[in-house]
Amino acid sequence: MLYTLRQEIILSLMEKQKVVTLEELVQETGSSESTIRRDLDRLEKAKKLKRIHGGASRIEDKSEEPSVEEKNLRNMKEKRVIAQYAASIIEEHECVYLDAGTTTLQMISYLNPSNLIVVTNGIQLVGPLVEKGISTYLVGGLIKSKTGAMIGSGAIKSLENYRFDKCFIGINGIHEEWGYTTPDPEESILKQKVLELSQESFVLADPSKFGKSTFSKVASLQEASIITVKSNIQLSSYEKKTIVKAVEF
Repeated sequence: MLYTLRQEIILSLMEKQKVVTLEELVQETGSSESTIRRDLDRLEKAKKLKRIHGGASRIEDKSEEPSVEEKNLRNMKEKRVIAQYAASIIEEHECVYLDAGTTTLQMISYLNPSNLIVVTNGIQLVGPLVEKGISTYLVGGLIKSKTGAMIGSGAIKSLENYRFDKCFIGINGIHEEWGYTTPDPEESILKQKVLELSQESFVLADPSKFGKSTFSKVASLQEASIITVKSNIQLSSYEKKTIVKAVEF
């Protein structure tokens, strides 16, 4: 099959699904994995898509929030390493906040349920937390259909009932000048409130989040510590403004 035809199939499929896996593209085109990888590289250079682990995604609008399914395809090995370290710094008898997100979801399997209280705004986190035997409180509010996060005035109001020893926040962009950002202004306000209510605040971020910004600012870099994994990203500029823990990967 000619490259132009494969390109048409790839972009058409991506228009329908936003994210496509390597396996799907191999099946749809009848081409080898190596051929598809080369095609994706060419299309990324042409700025027609973005390469992700195991496939490709549409280039995102700064105001558009990726779905949970899209996030689950991205950098999951790194997220598990980050999650394991984040869980290890939680102590007994603490009350912690886990933000809605794929990295915070990964934390649950590493948590020690003994004398731990978790508050979350993530619908998808509730089942695994309860199954683990962890005392769990769900923030009320409007459910975002795309991510399963509770947001809005109801969520802000219910948060005011709590105080946290530590909070663990997911983020879409980390920029040395513009700080922590997320596409949704309502979710940004909720994250800001959580930071205010926490004695210690941590942002969980795989390397793909650095150097990027999205629509709505959450906080300046110094308002939270960053947990990430070691990579080829130069972290020195971020370390000047906040604590950065880069875990061996």
